[in-house]
Order: sequence, then C-alpha cells, then structure tokens
Amino acid sequence: MRALLTSGALSMAFTLFLTPLFIRLFHRLQWGQFIRDDGPQSHHAKRGTATMGGIVVILGTLFGYFTALLLTGDETSVSALLVLFLMVGLGIVGFVDDFLKTRRERSLGLTGWAKVAGQVVVATVWAFLAVRFPDARGYTPATMSVSFIRDLPIDFGSITKFGVIGVLVGYGLYLIWINFIVAATSNGVNVTDGLDGLASGASILAIGAYIIIGFWQSIQSCANPTLNPENIAKCYDVRDPFDLAIVATAIVGAVVGFLWWNTSPAQIFLGDTGSLALGGAVAALAILSRTELLLVLIGGLFVIEAGSVIVQRAYFKITHGRRIFLMSPIHHHFELKGWAEVTVVVRFWIIGGLLVAAGVGSFYLEWLAT
Repeated sequence: MRALLTSGALSMAFTLFLTPLFIRLFHRLQWGQFIRDDGPQSHHAKRGTATMGGIVVILGTLFGYFTALLLTGDETSVSALLVLFLMVGLGIVGFVDDFLKTRRERSLGLTGWAKVAGQVVVATVWAFLAVRFPDARGYTPATMSVSFIRDLPIDFGSITKFGVIGVLVGYGLYLIWINFIVAATSNGVNVTDGLDGLASGASILAIGAYIIIGFWQSIQSCANPTLNPENIAKCYDVRDPFDLAIVATAIVGAVVGFLWWNTSPAQIFLGDTGSLALGGAVAALAILSRTELLLVLIGGLFVIEAGSVIVQRAYFKITHGRRIFLMSPIHHHFELKGWAEVTVVVRFWIIGGLLVAAGVGSFYLEWLAT
C-alpha cells in the first residue's frame, strides 16, 4: 500500500514542480506547437505553445514508480515493466512525429502510414513479450485469449496445437488483436488531444479506473493466501495485479501534476509524445488486467472521439463532400457551435467520467453475479 501511495505522490510532485522548467527548456529548443490551418480560428493564438509535454509525463511516471519501489523495498514485476515499455515505446513514436513538426515548422509530422508502422513495431514486440515470463504458477502477463472482465472462450492459443500452420494462424490472430487494441486506444487518445486539458483529464479518469481494478483483483487474486475460501470459484488469475495498480497510480499522479499547467489556457501541450504514450498505457493496463473489451466503456470518450472522425470521413466520401459534424473530432464541432473551450472540456470530462463509472460498475457487478 505504501508503494501505491508513494508512487502517485512522487510522480505528481515531479510534474507539478518541474514542468515550468521543461516549458522554458522546450521554448529554448523551439519546440512550439504548430496549428492546422483548417482548425478553429481561436486555436491560432496557441501557436508556439510548448509541446512534447508527454516527455514530462513519462519522466514523472518513471521517477514516481521506481523511486517508490526503492523507498519501500518492493520489487518490480514483469507486468508493470510491460506497461512502461508500451508507454515509452509509443511515446518515442509520438516524439518523432512532434520533432518533425517542429523541424519542418508545419502541423504535419510523420505520415499516417509511418505513424501506424511505428505503432505496429512497438505493439508487436510488446505482444511477444507479454506472453513470455511465466511466474511460479505458470501465469504470463497476458494471455492469447480475448477478454471482457475475464478471459473469454475465444482463445487464439488453442489454435497453436494444430502443427506449424496452427502456430502461425494462432499467433497471427493474437498479434492482429493486440495491434488493433493498441492502435485504436493510442489513436483514440491522440484525436482527443485537441483542447486544453481534454486528453489529460480523460486519461486520468480512464487510467484511474485501473487503480481500482488492479487493487480489487489483488485482494481477490487466486494467489492471495488470505483469500476467503467462499470466493475461490470467482478469484482472478491475473498476474501482478497490485503492481499494475501501482504503475497506474504513478501515471495518474504524473498526469494530475501535468494538468495543472496543461489546463486552459495551456502553457504546455501533451503532443503526440504524450497522447500516444497515455494511449499505450491504457491499452497495456486493459490487456494485462484481462479487461480488453471493457475498454469500450472505460475508454468510452476516446471511442466517441475516434468514432466521430471515422464517421465524418466515411460520410464525406459516401456523399461526395457532405458532413455530419461542422468539424471532427467532435469536440471541434461544439466549439464551432459556439461553446467555450473550457465548457467543451468539462462537459466531455463528465461524459468520460460517467462512462468510466459504468465500466468499473460493470466490473464489480460481474463479481457480485459470479
């Protein structure tokens, strides 16, 4: 418990007190935000605001997590390291994109396919590592099954029993599934990052859900020697659930401290460095806690934001130029309808919070109903 509280406190202190130093450093390096020409006119005043704030969030998370373990004497786990691996790996992809924008002095960095390629490489390496490193019980951090609140009967690993072709098909389907989750989640957070504090606040809510889930799974873990015998039939076989809660707390603490400077009017933006990193963290926590499909609720705001872009583009092509929204992602639609930026952000936070509550509620109701 000490590690849980300490990691969050230290990471929050890091970003809260050191972000101003990074803002000055980024201005000296000329790492300023470039605004898309076709965006809302009110956003052009934000041109030059320090970007790549995801670097601060990542450093704060690493500092909070590892320092907390050092102070408490606890050991890290493969599961927690995997969350950090995906977070940092996608953060690097986002950094390359942000860096190219600042060098070219345009709002365009990596091409869409180049960004996807980077995400695929990181997610594929991560997926292979996630089904390695069994513990004493034989549990690996991830499984090759699709999960909702627990693993479902859809098991890609069962296909590997049918010779070489079975292995190729089984692992192929597993890799496609993991890449889909990682790409969908990280890009969902990425498109949400369009207003001051919107993606940061939404990420705090979503990742905060995994603090609760990880803590509850650790109490009701099949490996918990103090588990009530009456609950053995519905215990969780997640590996390292409490460590997942610790690393989630470190991330939330880092984003809370960062949000102090990222809220309207923002003095620093997450950039693709931060939005892809946070999306990677959410995806990793969902996969390793066996709650992949529950992301539709826990990350519901990201689903709405990304869905609005997909629907807008599809409708535009089908109708040869007509639009459903004034602009996508959908938060820009409400801006152009006259809502103040802070109004859009707070109302979207409320929507995101309600969806997170529905996700955590569904998680607990499943336990009661089992």
